[in-house]
Amino acid sequence: MPEPFTEVPGGVAAPKHFQAAGVSCGLKESGGRDLALIYSETPATAAALFTTNRVVAAPVELSRENVEKGLIRAILINSGNANACTGEQGLRDAREMAEIAAHQLGISPKEILVASTGPIGRLLPMDRVRKGIELAVSSLTPTGGGKAAEAILTTDTRPKEVAVQFEIGERTVTLGGMAKGSGMIAPHLATLLAFITSDIKIEKGCLKTCLQRAVDKSFDMITVDGDTSTNDMVAVLANGAAGNDEVVSGTPGEALFQEALNHVCIELAKMIVKDGEGATKFLEIRIKGAASQEDARKAAMAVANSNLVKTAFFGEDPNWGRIICALGYSGAELHPNRLDLYFGDEQIVKAGSPLEHAQEKLRQILKSPEIVVHANLHIGESEAVVWTCDLSYDYVRINSQYHT
Repeated sequence: MPEPFTEVPGGVAAPKHFQAAGVSCGLKESGGRDLALIYSETPATAAALFTTNRVVAAPVELSRENVEKGLIRAILINSGNANACTGEQGLRDAREMAEIAAHQLGISPKEILVASTGPIGRLLPMDRVRKGIELAVSSLTPTGGGKAAEAILTTDTRPKEVAVQFEIGERTVTLGGMAKGSGMIAPHLATLLAFITSDIKIEKGCLKTCLQRAVDKSFDMITVDGDTSTNDMVAVLANGAAGNDEVVSGTPGEALFQEALNHVCIELAKMIVKDGEGATKFLEIRIKGAASQEDARKAAMAVANSNLVKTAFFGEDPNWGRIICALGYSGAELHPNRLDLYFGDEQIVKAGSPLEHAQEKLRQILKSPEIVVHANLHIGESEAVVWTCDLSYDYVRINSQYHT
């Protein structure tokens, strides 16, 4: 953990006056947890970012409306059904979910965000969902973060949660988060849901700006397979229970909160990539010396999204030429005779020419479950980091059977 942050347990329920629950209501054939609820005991300032896909799921439409209207008290999430491409009935079902939860919690439906994830094109079995919401409300607890993180998973193999604490003035502030995502992962939020809670007191515009900056450095810098979805959402609630002076733009408090939020989002983003569908290797693609920030990002993404690169890593094949090719078609300014390429600390290309003595070391590096690829373009000062994973046989198996 970078100073001045301390990692703490509890996930989204770690901050003061937050509770969470994760229950099963029969949306998953496995019988596993499939309905999560996050609840703030006091009204919370909220900000959220949503999918850029033009096909938008019903819960995204509803949550977009509610997050702009005012304070938010709860987030209700189901897995096992995306409630996407379900027409007007889908929107009615999303609204009913908010209404049921609001009635049970004694708050307004406008104070609730709704999110869904799972197969597209199926109507929600609302008889099960209604009972599940009642169960989730009755199961709320300050220690329920772990169960909530489990309840939002689809093809994920493990929950993803993190929480940190830090000081603002003489007040201890806590920031907790949970996420889901494994396949259909690419920039512009990918197929992911991420929910972040904090007891910090912060101005709404400042919170929204901080969230956008954090997403730019985290969820928009990961890719598993280049696909995005209809349901993606990243939301943050801040209820002010820490009692700090309100954080506003341009203050030291904003800078500290930004650093903490960046850390939480990056950690969750990395967890998503490490749990990529069928993944056996976690890859960090670092580009330095680019002509611009956009060029650095283009170059890193081209390498990270190349199926040929990803399959080479799965096969532990030292075919670094595929990386050079991806850099060449990325659209970034490139002078091949300036290019340096490293795997870990081992340089394998210098000024565009291979270093033959590095080949045996390269084979050993490729056996590692986590690999850093570093390319220096030696053109400018800009750099970027993208996280991705390899592409295995299991990715095809998982996605060929997902709907059936």
